[in-house]
Amino acid sequence: MPWWLVSVVVTVGVVATGALPADDARALADRALPILVFLAALTVVAEMCAGAGVFTAAAELAARVARGRRAVLWALVVVLATASTAVLSLDTTAVLLTPVVITLARHTRTPPLPFALAVLALANTASLLLPVSNLTNLLADHVLRAADVGFIGLMWAPALAAVVMTVLVLAVRDRHVLSGTYEVHPGRPAPDRLLLVLATVVTGAMAVAFVVGLPTAPTAVGAATVLLVATRMRRRPWPVPPSRLVPWRTLLVVLGLFAVVQTAHAHGLGALLADAAGTGNGAAELLRVAGVGAAASNAVNNLPAYLALEPAMGGDPLRIAALLVGTGVGPLITPWGSLATVLWWHRCRQVMLDVPARTIVVQGLLLAPVVVVASTLALVAAH
Repeated sequence: MPWWLVSVVVTVGVVATGALPADDARALADRALPILVFLAALTVVAEMCAGAGVFTAAAELAARVARGRRAVLWALVVVLATASTAVLSLDTTAVLLTPVVITLARHTRTPPLPFALAVLALANTASLLLPVSNLTNLLADHVLRAADVGFIGLMWAPALAAVVMTVLVLAVRDRHVLSGTYEVHPGRPAPDRLLLVLATVVTGAMAVAFVVGLPTAPTAVGAATVLLVATRMRRRPWPVPPSRLVPWRTLLVVLGLFAVVQTAHAHGLGALLADAAGTGNGAAELLRVAGVGAAASNAVNNLPAYLALEPAMGGDPLRIAALLVGTGVGPLITPWGSLATVLWWHRCRQVMLDVPARTIVVQGLLLAPVVVVASTLALVAAH
């Protein structure tokens, strides 16, 4: 099924027929287009970093630093996945880091599944810290800025709790598999060391810009432009065909989801969801919001779940933060709960790692309730 084509037909249909009122369509465009530009630019940055060898170099450095200890190697992979998700988004981690980590595990004669599952978990649970970490965060940042609330100041506590709880649960579960040692092999030299260093510096500078609050879309476009020009000047091949550098099919599907949810709200969906989400921002009320967000994300997908529930938050920063917890770290149970999980599953199959759906569900049932509750309570305690 060409979902991008379905998305285009649906989007054009709801606008042309008036099902999505013109004022709502203009408001949606003003909000959605900068986010889609950012998503396109960040994908280009991530692909160029992969082509320059940033992910491979980081994984090989972790293997050397661990000095043959599997538990330390796993911990360093956790750090790498967390940093990648926070700075380059959860989808980048799922697409570009997953095959590198699986290859690393195989080269060190370590069972690859615990490493791959850790990447899957952290691609979701490490996505609360920065607006760029998750598309739902970017949507929320628009509302929080209007309320003069800083994203990091609001989300640092639940973000920390989510990562800590994820690591603790996975470390206990996989402690036997990750014991022992491996033989350290010399790493491969980078194909272009100058380009590798430049890509690393540009990515670091971009992360600093995101943290200090510079506009996300122009910053990502600038970083992408620098890396594209540098790659051409160094006469390096493109990491993927130029037609695939920008994920235009994904962008069209995301736009279609925006249009469908906005149309549904224009016809009464908001009132129904407001009843489910309740009111208030005490501990019990925020747990309810996070729980509803997690349930909706696992039922459909976290992006339409957030879009549908956001108006029911009434612009309250704490309720929006709880919704981000539910839609950010909650969709771990079903393989379609987040786009990152879908992409991760696909990448595992490409590198010949068969992961049954039951494995994803079992890990999600183990992690999601604990992480959602811990993150929500951390939000309450911090505010």
